[in-house]
Amino acid sequence: MNKEESWKRRIAEILSQRRRRVITRKGLAPSAVLVPIYKRGGEYYIVLTKRTQDVEHHKGQMAFPGGAYDDEDGNLETTALREAYEEVGIRPGDVEILGKLDDQATATSRFAITPFVGVIPYPYEFKVNREEVEALVEASVTALMDPSCFSTQTPDSEGRLHPWVHYQFGEHRITGITAIILDQFLNLVFGSGGLK
Repeated sequence: MNKEESWKRRIAEILSQRRRRVITRKGLAPSAVLVPIYKRGGEYYIVLTKRTQDVEHHKGQMAFPGGAYDDEDGNLETTALREAYEEVGIRPGDVEILGKLDDQATATSRFAITPFVGVIPYPYEFKVNREEVEALVEASVTALMDPSCFSTQTPDSEGRLHPWVHYQFGEHRITGITAIILDQFLNLVFGSGGLK
């Protein structure tokens, strides 16, 4: 097995060797996101988006590509891949799904989100849908793992602190469910005992 395959296999092993939390609560709409990752020059990168003010939910927030399940999808993996293609032009055939993270529930928009981790090739020619995505952000794992980038408390618009994790990547604040998904991924895959 070459180096290119070994890191993908290691992530898949890490994700498969744990019991994943599944949410099936009534009143929550099923949805899925893709956590796209690629390797460039020995460094790992994660792709996020900044949502526009025109989208229905989570306006202006940092997010992973994704959205609500459609009956035509058939399964949530297809939902994640379809939405990633619609939002940033990642073709489903270019994604190698490695596994899933814990389901997460949003309080305000009432979604149960299943995150899929998928490898994409590098370099990649993204096609950003400007109606949904204001900016595409390629964040290095090294930067995200820097302790100065992470906080266990998030200030609200009035400056009060709440016990929610968030990441500050340059000018981008990653909060809410996206921060929780990102935190789980980074700790599982790149924390102690994980990928080096």
